Amino acid sequence: MPDGQRGGVMRQPQGLVDILDKILDKGLVVAGDIKVSLANVELLTIQLRLVICSIDKAQAIGINWWRSDRFYSSEVQAAEYDSLKARVAQLEKQLSSRPLPQGKPEDRKGR
Repeated sequence: MPDGQRGGVMRQPQGLVDILDKILDKGLVVAGDIKVSLANVELLTIQLRLVICSIDKAQAIGINWWRSDRFYSSEVQAAEYDSLKARVAQLEKQLSSRPLPQGKPEDRKGR
């Protein structure tokens, strides 16, 4: 049988795009543990978990951390900004309601 033929059907080599498409469609999980020991005493354990898939596939399996991550979600950034703006306004209000300290500058300690 010539190369690339199996059972009378000609197989074409898959390109990188085809392989990547299959991985993103089906998903790929890579898991591993790294343990560092010295004299049978475990010093460090690193657990690695890597999931490679499309966003649609990730959402289908319940992964959607980017929606609540402040670096990736503009909604979270806007909510955080609004919260900080309200806190600054509250602090400014508290400061403006306090009377300024009276007396000579040398009488005030710690300033």
